[in-house]
Amino acid sequence: MEFFLKPRSSCILFCLSAFFLAASVHAHIAEFDEHWQRRAEEARAKAHESYNPDPQSAANEFNVAVHKAMDRNSTRRELVSRKRRNDEPCMATNPIDRCWRCRSDWANHRKRLAFCGKGFGRNALGGVRGRFYVVTDASDDDLVNPRPGTLRHAVIQEEPLWIVFSRDMIIRLNEELIMNSYKTIDARGANVHIAYGAQITIQFVHNVIIHNLHIHDISPGAAE
Repeated sequence: MEFFLKPRSSCILFCLSAFFLAASVHAHIAEFDEHWQRRAEEARAKAHESYNPDPQSAANEFNVAVHKAMDRNSTRRELVSRKRRNDEPCMATNPIDRCWRCRSDWANHRKRLAFCGKGFGRNALGGVRGRFYVVTDASDDDLVNPRPGTLRHAVIQEEPLWIVFSRDMIIRLNEELIMNSYKTIDARGANVHIAYGAQITIQFVHNVIIHNLHIHDISPGAAE
């Protein structure tokens, strides 16, 4: 009798523990799903606000801007073969680059980039309404509590941010970099690469601008 009683008591205790664990996990999953559903709904609403019922017109507008920029210049070969003199016209043929690159004081007016957009993303604000955040650390060691000064710490903040870099760097992401809304990653003035690791994920967010950032040699699972 005693032989059967102990296993049964242990089974009851184990089953109760398993029940509470399952309930806790289920609650966590429900909370997680609710968070992402809320983000998805917000992103969908923003997408509807920016929706253009005539996509051909948006494409045509961009193409016209490209042709106008190229008509002002001689040839693309001249653009890359020699450095522009101060008395020469700006040679940028990309209409987005032309909006800011042709200004000698662009570094003092970085947020002008937010108003240079063309095409379907032309209304994206990025972090234009936020403060500047300077990335000084190329590491990506702590995924749960990222170190201040890293790109991961910058993009997960809730507030709008205009993110710039203090120097050239190669950032090897150990896990995918999931961004929050209202962020600009502005790598102008530095040679910044996201390479040899995980990728940037832009999902269920809105108003994101990424410019002059080199992303290549992405290897899922490379950090494992």
